[in-house]
Order: sequence, then structure tokens, then C-alpha cells
Amino acid sequence: MARKAKTTEGADSAENAGRLKQIALTYKMTRRSDSKIGLVVAGVGIVTFGVLLAIGFLIGHPVYLGILGFVLALLAMAIVFGRRAERAAFGQMEGQPGAAAAVLDRVGRGWSTTPAVAMNRSQDVVHRAVGKAGIVLVAEGNPNRVKSLLAAEKKKMARIVVDVPVHDIIVGNGEGQVPLKKVRTTMLKLPRVLTGPQVTAANDRLRAMGDLMSNMPLPKGPMPKGMRMPRGGKMR
Repeated sequence: MARKAKTTEGADSAENAGRLKQIALTYKMTRRSDSKIGLVVAGVGIVTFGVLLAIGFLIGHPVYLGILGFVLALLAMAIVFGRRAERAAFGQMEGQPGAAAAVLDRVGRGWSTTPAVAMNRSQDVVHRAVGKAGIVLVAEGNPNRVKSLLAAEKKKMARIVVDVPVHDIIVGNGEGQVPLKKVRTTMLKLPRVLTGPQVTAANDRLRAMGDLMSNMPLPKGPMPKGMRMPRGGKMR
């Protein structure tokens, strides 16, 4: 039993060490584009703790409110750090080919994503996500070129999953486009019209159809800038 307890304790220590290392790495990456993150996070913690402690002195319970303030300060610091780190990550990814695919991987539970279901030689790409809101086609690249890719994919969806709504998003900062950092929230705001079994059935039909990824291996996340597409024009 003692040996088992030591093994569990060692695993927990290794997990905590790995988590701290990940936080430190995230902080370093975020600080490259957000130099004030340390001051902002520390300021949030100090203000939160100070306010609760002051209230504690006013009502005659500084110890209890001090402990509560310390806990809430840590929580507030974690929330602010997470949001600024996410914003910095989006800023670093924005404009890179394949960035939208990385965002789709973080949409959350209930969504099944397939990167690069359509692509052309100019590296304009369409990714697909399937969830209770239906099918969402997310395009990144030149706005004029991706429209033809989206139109072709929507026609394909209409033939295969006629009873499933299809939405489309063009990633960008222009008129009628959705900024990279707002892609996730835009998808989550879509009305849920499908049940779990309907989502599964739609995914099964789409997998049976196959896609670009089945025939051509591509790295996850942003694609290398020097990557060349095979000849033959548009691929779907």
C-alpha cells in the first residue's frame, strides 16, 4: 500500500510540474505580443484581494474575507490570464494559412471538425464542422476565390445531407467576414436544430463521401507557406 501511495504521489507531482511548465510556456508566448500581461494579471489579483480585505475590516471579519479575497484573486488572475493568452494566440495565428482549422479544434464538445475539405492551388481552404447547429463551412483565403469553393461545397452538401442546414463563414476582417477570434463564438450562437442521433447520421454520411484529407496528408494547424499544391487546379 505504501509503495502504491508513493507511486500515486509521484504521478501527481509530475502532473503538477507539467502543468506549471505549460503555464510558464504560455506566459512566455503571450508576453511576446502582450508585454503588459504580467502587470495586468498582478494588478487584478492585488485589487481583488485588497477590496475583499478592506470589506473584511469594515465588517469586522478581516481573516475570513482575507481568505475569500485570496481565493477570488487567484480565480480572477486565472480568468484574465486565460483571456489575454487566447487573444494573443489568435493574434499570432491570424493571417496564417490553416489558422481557422486550429480554431475549429477548440470549438468544444458536440462539434466534429474536418480540416481542408476543399482547397485550391492558391491555398484558399474550406474546413467543415458538424454539430447540432448543422454543417458550418469555414473558409479562409482570398474572399473572392473562396466564394467559389464555398458554393461548390454547399452544392455537395445539398446532395448528400439534404435535411441538414448548411452555414458558411469567411474568415477575415472585411465586410461580411468574421474575424478569426470571433469564429468560435459565431458558431456557438447558431441555433441548435439537430438532435444527437441526427448529428451522428450526418457525420456518417459525410465520412462515407470522403474528403480531401482522406487522399492527401496535411499537417494540423497552420500550413507551411512554401507548400505546393498538386497540379490540376481546384481540389475537392
